[in-house]
Amino acid sequence: MAIILDHVNYIYNPDTAMSKAALKDISLQIPDGQFIGLIGHTGSGKSTLVQHLNGLMKPTSGSVYFNGKDINDEEYNRKELRAKVGLVFQYPEHQLFEINCFQDVCFGPKNLGLPQKEVELRAYDALKKVGFPDESFYQSPFDLSGGQKRRVAIAGVLAMKPDVLILDEPTAGLDPKGRDEILNLIADLHENMGITVILVSHSMEDVANYVERIIVMNKGEALYDGEPKEVFSHYKELEEIGLAAPQVTYVMQELRDAGIPVATDATTIDEAADEIMRVLGA
Repeated sequence: MAIILDHVNYIYNPDTAMSKAALKDISLQIPDGQFIGLIGHTGSGKSTLVQHLNGLMKPTSGSVYFNGKDINDEEYNRKELRAKVGLVFQYPEHQLFEINCFQDVCFGPKNLGLPQKEVELRAYDALKKVGFPDESFYQSPFDLSGGQKRRVAIAGVLAMKPDVLILDEPTAGLDPKGRDEILNLIADLHENMGITVILVSHSMEDVANYVERIIVMNKGEALYDGEPKEVFSHYKELEEIGLAAPQVTYVMQELRDAGIPVATDATTIDEAADEIMRVLGA
């Protein structure tokens, strides 16, 4: 197991009148190589949760293990952990600060104490992996579009050669084309590199076509945890906490209610099309 959370609790402002439980008794196992969607509305605890995975936040109680070691032990090397468990923040501006994109991506591997040649090779390889154009390598990251900023931020984490890539709302603020490009990029990285990917989002539509497992957060608790078909079967309960299943879930349910005997567990348009064609005998 790459990451294990064992009865993790986190309380903001403990022992004060402003005390608030952000995580409540979270126990999860995240195996190597899995593609996970972490879903929840604003304030559900999903961003707090992922910041526990690489030691940016420490549990009020409970433990977080990476490859069998408690990451909050005093002697644990958190610098090494953050190279292995990379986090791309929701706003790429929080991670971009150098004068040009290439130097920005060099920052992480340089901090690992690697030789300059290795640093530059890693940066070049990471920028190519995210499809960043050569002619923009030495452009200021602050002159880029939102989608290109995210590519550079992702490249900066990839240059560390992580085992786990966490992306917190990577499509926030992007138009539909930009959103699809970033999601397809993430899916390609998972498939080609075999790394664990945790995609944080408030949108079921964003993750339906990509992930193999969904964890739904609500009020600091892991409400559902399972394959997309299983989680989306609770679409009425999801609506009650301010979330919605993918549109295809509702379409298939409406067809069923209309007397067409389709299975209602399709999670993608292709699956729905196949099921409709099966029922029609085409």
